[in-house]
This record gives sequence, C-alpha cells and structure tokens, in this order.
Amino acid sequence: METTTGLILFGHGARDPRWREPFDRLAADVAESHPGPVSVAFLDMMSPDLQAACLGAVERGAGRIVVVPLFLGTGGHVRRDLPALLESASEVAGVPVTAADAVGEDSQVLAALANYCLRCVN
Repeated sequence: METTTGLILFGHGARDPRWREPFDRLAADVAESHPGPVSVAFLDMMSPDLQAACLGAVERGAGRIVVVPLFLGTGGHVRRDLPALLESASEVAGVPVTAADAVGEDSQVLAALANYCLRCVN
C-alpha cells in the first residue's frame, strides 16, 4: 500500500494578514494536482505553525509529510530553525517529516522570477 504524502508550504509569517494570501493561493493551486493533503504553515506571527499543520495533514490521511520552505535563500531559518522544527513536528505528528530545499535554490524557480523581473520593464 502506498503512503499518502502531505505537502506543507512553509513561510516566515507576518503581522499583516494579507501577506499570507499568495501562500494560500499557491496551496490551492498545488492541491488541485497533489493527491494528498496540502496546507500552509508559518514560522512566526501566523497560524498554523508547523506542528499544527503536520497534525492536520495526518488527520487528513498523510503517512509522511514533505515541507517546502518558501524562502528565496537558505539562511538561518532554513539551516538552523527548520531542522529542529521538523524533528519536533515528526515526534508530535507520529510520521516522518522532511524538507525540500528552499524554493530559491531551484533553478526553475529562479528562472520564473527572472522572467517576471524582465516582464516588469516591458
């Protein structure tokens, strides 16, 4: 039997509630194609946090979870904070929780951003 994989899109968080809107739109777009649960989680100032999002994914059938850090670079939050959060979330949720590379480390993401920047001057 194949394990259902939950996907959690992980961002920093902000005080302004409108800041999360593109994250929610992205999650909805991903959910249209991904057969498992898809949600967002935030490091700071917004809900849900990573543990709560992982518990929600497990409640919706995830047997493992992949966290996608929506950070342009691999700074302190990704290198230092995220590993501890992954370990804690895995313990609480009772399933393996791993992370992909930060989105800014992907050449296709950078190409899409470069394309956007170039469109801005046309």
